[in-house]
Amino acid sequence: MSAMDTGLFILITDIIGTVAFAVSGAMAGIKKKMDIFGVNILALLTATGGGIIRDLITGSTPPAAFKNPFFVIIAAIAANITFIFVWWQHKNKKNVSEKTRAIYDKIFFWFDTVGLAAFTADGVHTGLLGPHANNAFLVIFLGVVTGVGGGVLRDVLSLEMPYIFVKHIYACASIIGAAVVYILYVITGSAEAAMLSGFFFVCVIRFCAAHYGWNLPKAYKE
Repeated sequence: MSAMDTGLFILITDIIGTVAFAVSGAMAGIKKKMDIFGVNILALLTATGGGIIRDLITGSTPPAAFKNPFFVIIAAIAANITFIFVWWQHKNKKNVSEKTRAIYDKIFFWFDTVGLAAFTADGVHTGLLGPHANNAFLVIFLGVVTGVGGGVLRDVLSLEMPYIFVKHIYACASIIGAAVVYILYVITGSAEAAMLSGFFFVCVIRFCAAHYGWNLPKAYKE
């Protein structure tokens, strides 16, 4: 791919991740019965939090989210569309059925998974463009932080145990996906192939973990 094609590919990846995490953040806020302001704040932090943490670690200040509001605007649009959609669904209903709750849980899961996959790949790519591209540990760490950072902020602000500590191989999927991106980039030199492969690995691992109930060992069962 040409430099222009690569830039477009990265832009599309960023937009996918931003929209996906904004929707997951909005759904979390709605589930907690937040008002529209709270839903927007939670969505924005989910969509941009990982990138902000990554930029602070690498010394890129102010973080990109503050330099260019494009992705903040995208996240806000996605959050408000989600809010309006749910509000419309419940406008004439007093109670939420179990079936509807299950649908919302699936929406949250898939948007959260896509956001995790997209931002994990994007975080590794950002690390590979920096001065420490040969430091595999740092580059993979940046991918994981970018992938899980926004979700951690979302869960903390919504008074939930962070998803990465309790649910279905979450951070581990990001670690594996980030490692795949780094290794394939080193081998092939193709950012697009490496990022798509890492994205695929994260999604497949998350799907299998949710479908088969995979979880990491705990000290005791409740």
